[in-house]
Amino acid sequence: MSTNNTSLQNRTFDAIVIGSGISGGWAAKEFTEKGLKTLVLERGRDVKHLKDYPTTSQFPWEFPHRGQVPEAIKSANPVISRCYAYKEDAMHFFVKDTDHPYGQPKPFDWIRGYQVGGKSLMWARQTQRWSDFDFEGPARDGFATDWPIRYKDIAPWYSYVEKFVGISGNKDGLAHLPDGEFLPPMELSCVENYFKDFVKDNYKDRQVIYARCAHLTQPQQVHLDQGRGQCQKRDLCQRGCPFGGYFSSNSSTLPWAEKTGNLTLRPFSVVHSIIFDEKLGKASGVRVIDTNTKEMMEYYAKVIFVNAAAVNTNALLLNSTSHRFPNGFGNDSGVLGKYFAFHNYRGHIGGQYEGFKDSTTDGRRPTSAYLPRFRNVQKQETDFLRGYAAGFSSGRGSHTNTDGFGTTLKDQLFNSETGGWYVGSHMMGETIPKEKSTVTLDAQKKDEWGIPIINIDVDYDDNDEKMLKDFFEQMTEMYTKAGFTNISTGDSKQAPGLDIHEMGGVRMGNDPKTSMLNKWNQMHACNNVFVTDGACMTSTSTQNPSLTYMALTARAVDYAVQQLKKGEI
Repeated sequence: MSTNNTSLQNRTFDAIVIGSGISGGWAAKEFTEKGLKTLVLERGRDVKHLKDYPTTSQFPWEFPHRGQVPEAIKSANPVISRCYAYKEDAMHFFVKDTDHPYGQPKPFDWIRGYQVGGKSLMWARQTQRWSDFDFEGPARDGFATDWPIRYKDIAPWYSYVEKFVGISGNKDGLAHLPDGEFLPPMELSCVENYFKDFVKDNYKDRQVIYARCAHLTQPQQVHLDQGRGQCQKRDLCQRGCPFGGYFSSNSSTLPWAEKTGNLTLRPFSVVHSIIFDEKLGKASGVRVIDTNTKEMMEYYAKVIFVNAAAVNTNALLLNSTSHRFPNGFGNDSGVLGKYFAFHNYRGHIGGQYEGFKDSTTDGRRPTSAYLPRFRNVQKQETDFLRGYAAGFSSGRGSHTNTDGFGTTLKDQLFNSETGGWYVGSHMMGETIPKEKSTVTLDAQKKDEWGIPIINIDVDYDDNDEKMLKDFFEQMTEMYTKAGFTNISTGDSKQAPGLDIHEMGGVRMGNDPKTSMLNKWNQMHACNNVFVTDGACMTSTSTQNPSLTYMALTARAVDYAVQQLKKGEI
């Protein structure tokens, strides 16, 4: 009997966090700092900062294929091979297509990182705040459901997160892209500055700015206290940074949580379902399957935060059925798994510039310039809803003459010729959440842990096509007026998912009849369960979403702890 009691005690915590990525790491940090004994469950392997970055300092010639992915591996993994960061130096951080198969009624490229830190090891590190133009979008434009928060509710939490993370940026004074707590920016190139000034002089409604990013350009004491150092601009971020120059759960929030003595981290833990206690009327814990042994066990806590990333969070809640919740945990509204959305990254444009022949770039830089959304901001002005943002980058290539032999060839190899400037942009379009865009569980097929296979059913719509057309038209006009030549546009026709910004399915809202979560990311139907990853998003905006996930998480933990102290949950 005493053994069982000891076992139960060892499996009981104040808080359980499901997932260790960007939002899960923040939940762990906040709970442990506030004194709560916290269990973090991660379905993948452990990855320790510094210790488990095997390729971080390797030279190109030390890779068997010089960094390229062998054709046989690409053929066996067509989905993950389409990801920009899936290269020989970081393949070990990505989930192979065959490791956790899923259903695609329509093509969906689901990019995953199953390890401690999740995708925070490989993310693109772009960080922009949302504004009221984003939070008020659904109410104003008549799509989705109204957000239960506005910018003023999350603004102080953006600041709180930014100071700890370390965000490089400028104070740009834009109402639709609020300023934050910034470290000094890196430099834009002369061509990027030229385009920035050109747009400012020729368009009243458009601005080109430095693209804010989670890199330490001038570490403050809080960053040094984390054990992190200045970004070295190696641009090898997807390998894991030995300097902690960019933000990841592994280099920042998880070690910080560990230092409190209140963290228990359990990798190799697939969460099967959330346990609902019918008598208490709340969640009592979670069922966990050991990834390797397939043994099932249960862990218990007063409060549960679900941060498994959007698709897996939806799937977990759908699989958490009970007498109280026969259609999925907290799913009184019937919207669980619906209104799933993403970002449209299909559009690309490129060109050349004949100026600045006396200048070039030197070294590397992990960001670019950025053109915030300018369509349908103050009013509806197009035949499509919402809008898009765009990156803007430039550079100069070089050419080496390899003709000849001996001394002639040697001299030529040491004297490469610099080519002209190239410029390029890609779009980041907001997509409209729709009821028919869903994450569901397969009725027959199960994965290797006995959990139903996930089916992801989303697609582009007419709004996306109109937006893409407008991106090509507007950017071509801007490029042409700026004097860029040899302009070409391209539609990648990539499947949804490759943007790696999946959102929704467990959306926030004021009305429990049309949403899953209230303004605190707390379940309407079960007040001790919170969702603060991408699944909670009501709409997608055009900005990269990770900063918002982090701010929402810190805010929700603060509220949850207050409620625990009051005995309200």
